[in-house]
Amino acid sequence: MNFQAALFYFFAAILLGAGLRVIIARNPVHAALYLVLAFFSAASLWMLLEAEFLAIVLVLVYVGAVMVLFLFVVMMLDIDPDRLRQNVWRYLPVALPVALLIAVEMVLILGARYFAAAPAPAPLPAGYSNTKALGEVLYTQYVYAFEVAAVILLAAIVAAIALTMRRRKDSKYIDPARQVRVHKEDRLRVLKMKVSRYGEEMHDHDAPHGGADAASSSGER
Repeated sequence: MNFQAALFYFFAAILLGAGLRVIIARNPVHAALYLVLAFFSAASLWMLLEAEFLAIVLVLVYVGAVMVLFLFVVMMLDIDPDRLRQNVWRYLPVALPVALLIAVEMVLILGARYFAAAPAPAPLPAGYSNTKALGEVLYTQYVYAFEVAAVILLAAIVAAIALTMRRRKDSKYIDPARQVRVHKEDRLRVLKMKVSRYGEEMHDHDAPHGGADAASSSGER
């Protein structure tokens, strides 16, 4: 066993263990963290297969965006795991046949009868780019499948927004239609007031007092 095969079995064991912990973990936050570990292990396997672009996309998109968002949602929802496991055993009659069928399919597909030992891959040329090769195959041979997947994702985004657009009575919101229909007379009221100067008013108030003082002073003389 060479060093590359040892690395493959090492990362594969971590991936299987993390995937198992995602299923059996009691805390949803711990399950999400184990799923992040599983994504990192899968990215390491992609690196061993010399698919650097897929490994980077797996880390940036799934770990950096999707899983962080999923983790925040799980933490904000405050899910009670004990409440979710109250009626879990009633799904056992359906879960066991499905699990058995999946195991039989994996054995038939991965059996040595159908898949022989794969030969060693040929060395890649110096200027080879797996990103360019993936783009050429994706936008030429699988362009229709790519467009269909984009439409399905767009429909899922629109459906998720439509399902979460619920008006709450205790929340304030703005109706743009009512803002557009409003007139300036409904918002602004102009009041006409008599214009006066502060200096003139003070002079009018002080004039009688000044005359009385002058008269009294002349009488004393």
